[in-house]
Amino acid sequence: MLDFAAAGWAFGVVLALAFSAWLVSLIRNDVSSVDSLWSLMFLLLVGVYQYIADMSGPRQWLVLLLVAVWALRLSIFITARNHGEPEDHRYQTIRKNNEPHFRFKSLYIVFGLQALLAGFVAVPLLVAMSASSPLGWLDLLGVTLWLIGMFFEVVGDFQLASFKANPANRGKVLDTGLWRYTRHPNYFGEFTLWWGYFLLAAAGGGWWTVLSPALMSLLLLKVSGVALLERDISTRRPDYVEYVRRTNSFLPGPRRGST
Repeated sequence: MLDFAAAGWAFGVVLALAFSAWLVSLIRNDVSSVDSLWSLMFLLLVGVYQYIADMSGPRQWLVLLLVAVWALRLSIFITARNHGEPEDHRYQTIRKNNEPHFRFKSLYIVFGLQALLAGFVAVPLLVAMSASSPLGWLDLLGVTLWLIGMFFEVVGDFQLASFKANPANRGKVLDTGLWRYTRHPNYFGEFTLWWGYFLLAAAGGGWWTVLSPALMSLLLLKVSGVALLERDISTRRPDYVEYVRRTNSFLPGPRRGST
């Protein structure tokens, strides 16, 4: 059964992290750091929850391990990618659209909103950690989805980073490797592993938490993921129009013919 007191404490810690990051953003005049903190919010949520609720068992440690591997890998990758770079263009647009006083508005527009979303999306993780039932076939299916998701996310990120590191590829479109079969292998991976987390909750009776992975899917497809990234990419990379015509947007699949 979900420990609401422990969940409240865990969410409070995440809010404190968001507030601290906002204070740092005032000094740097850059809110991009919230991207590095996003996955760490989930790690804090499950870590604090497990500690305060004093839950220890195979499913609890499994969830903590999976979240820790995902969260630390993603945070380190994003931090390294953004090091020395100006504020992400997405946040520059948000800043422009919310002046004057965006520096202070960003407390709730950026950092507070991220914390609230993390708290809602993390519900299956907390429910999974609260379950006392033994691990079973549904947990195995959840871990399998998580592994598939991590493969697409990690390999996709690596392939894109390697492509961008080559000056000869400037302005070109990556259409090899996983990017040959989906225009967003990293987002597809994120989508898949979150449904894997949901199955871990469902294995413990948490079928009712389905709205959380559904919201994450909506964010990835229609809000902050695919839709936002593709909104202006074709103007920056002319070859992207042809790439869109031949390559699946999200779900991996064979390429379409050139005629």
